[in-house]
Amino acid sequence: MNDRQYTTKVLFGRFIPYFKPYWRTLVLDLCCAGLTTLCELVLPMIMRYITNQGLYHLAEFSIQAILAVVGIYVALRVVDCVATYYMAGVGHIMGAKIETDMRRDAYRHLHQLSNTYYNNTKVGQIMGRITNDLFDVTEFAHHCPEEFFIAAVKLVISFVILVRINVPLTLIMFVIIPVMTVVCMRLNFRMRGVFRRQRNQIGELNARIEDSLLGQKVVKAFTNEEMENEKFEEDNGRFLGIKKDSYHLMAQFNAATHAFDGAMYVAVLLFGSIFMQKGWVAAGDLVAFLMYVTTLIATIRRIIEFAEQFQRGMTGIERFLQIMDADIEIFDEPDAVELKRPEGEICFRDVSFEYPDDHNRVFRNLNLTIRPGEKVAIVGPSGGGKTTLCNLIPRFYDVTGGEIDIDGTDIRHFTLKSLRSSIGVVQQDVYLFSGTIYENIVYGRPGAAREEVMEAAKRAGAHEFIMELKNGYDTYVGERGVKLSGGQKQRISIARVFLKNPPIIILDEATSALDNESEYAVAQSLGRLSEGRTTLTIAHRLSSIRNSDRILVLTQEGIVEEGNHDRLLEKKGIYYQFYHMANELK
Repeated sequence: MNDRQYTTKVLFGRFIPYFKPYWRTLVLDLCCAGLTTLCELVLPMIMRYITNQGLYHLAEFSIQAILAVVGIYVALRVVDCVATYYMAGVGHIMGAKIETDMRRDAYRHLHQLSNTYYNNTKVGQIMGRITNDLFDVTEFAHHCPEEFFIAAVKLVISFVILVRINVPLTLIMFVIIPVMTVVCMRLNFRMRGVFRRQRNQIGELNARIEDSLLGQKVVKAFTNEEMENEKFEEDNGRFLGIKKDSYHLMAQFNAATHAFDGAMYVAVLLFGSIFMQKGWVAAGDLVAFLMYVTTLIATIRRIIEFAEQFQRGMTGIERFLQIMDADIEIFDEPDAVELKRPEGEICFRDVSFEYPDDHNRVFRNLNLTIRPGEKVAIVGPSGGGKTTLCNLIPRFYDVTGGEIDIDGTDIRHFTLKSLRSSIGVVQQDVYLFSGTIYENIVYGRPGAAREEVMEAAKRAGAHEFIMELKNGYDTYVGERGVKLSGGQKQRISIARVFLKNPPIIILDEATSALDNESEYAVAQSLGRLSEGRTTLTIAHRLSSIRNSDRILVLTQEGIVEEGNHDRLLEKKGIYYQFYHMANELK
């Protein structure tokens, strides 16, 4: 996981483009914010006028003048209500749309990342970044420009108005604001770090919960509920500690701003009273000053209340960018072309490979040619690179040396979509999506007719057991297919590949976890699936590959033996040892 930290300037620079599709909404929202601010700033001037008229020009203060002033204020409040409605409604929707756009971009980017990224990143952390972290962006996207715009307008207009009333008193009041700004910015910076830790710990907590709940059968089987509870308590307690730190900082922040609020009031009351005593300020002017202080303090309080939201939003954007800046290691070359219905010849030419994260070498200068339609089985000890070799063909990883060709062309010259569309993979660990049997089979070729789905199921030997289920093809399989047996899940995955109908098939230990009866049924399905296709089979159970055209024995030294079943037995080498060891275990 990329844990790079970004400056505020970079975060804003990367976030601002998301406003582009909604700039009209943003401009209108800021206009409405300006109107509401105008309404708020007019009231002190009205009170100043009324107070001075009442004290110094009472005879000239007629009912008509009072009604005119009140009428103006009522009209402004109507405008304020309409503007507030727009800001609270359409403005928030704009924020929600930006959040949606960012989540869409993150989700699409995640699907482009290689297996290496997922090998080193907890799913709980990823989930937290594209859900919880982006929730705060809605409020941030709406309120950030709005709150700062309102604060700037109030400060500028208030300063202009008050300076025209009394320059010394205005300067005394406004000299406190820069000091308060510096203090608050420093506290804000510290809050960012705490919120970053808090978000990261939420991800760890999510990962812990996900890991424990998905493995709940193992937890129960080993009666380790208490141990899991202790692990959770440790992570939960760590999260509480971080929240305590954040609340202590928030308390410091609020205490500091309250102190500055009091200082502003004291300054206006003290110096305003002295100036009024000396005749430098009229009573109405002092009332206006006090009301503007109240308005400014209310604005500052809103900024303060927004500060936590601001930091949460900035942290959410930062964690979003950490996903977006994760390198896409496997991508289409600029001149990539479509792979159209290949014959199925696969050639490994001096292929070397090591994993990008730990640089663990698997192959060096491996050469192998698989003829079109040939059925090749790969056996060997664990860690010899059997699965890795097969993962290189659909470019789940890229070779670090040499090249892999299909029909004489380097696979890196094909688009990923067309390459992977030409390859069907059946794995030992079958993944079924939460949904119905029909939805899981049609995933092999979205948009296929129901009759085609049923035909694929028949060829996979799955139709009979599906029809025995209460809801047939509309049976809900549960999360990861928990409502089905291992053999049933495997046959559904085979039906999915039948529907896809690729010319190249990879069978990665597809029967090793099944009982004998299920293995026999699945083996028949796999036999039908491999007919007329180039097939690579990885198997521990040697009985399932006896009829392969060619068997490769792959170790850390590379391909050390190859031939058909009978020829390899005659050599009395590694394959011979594997075969007799398997017979002894029966």
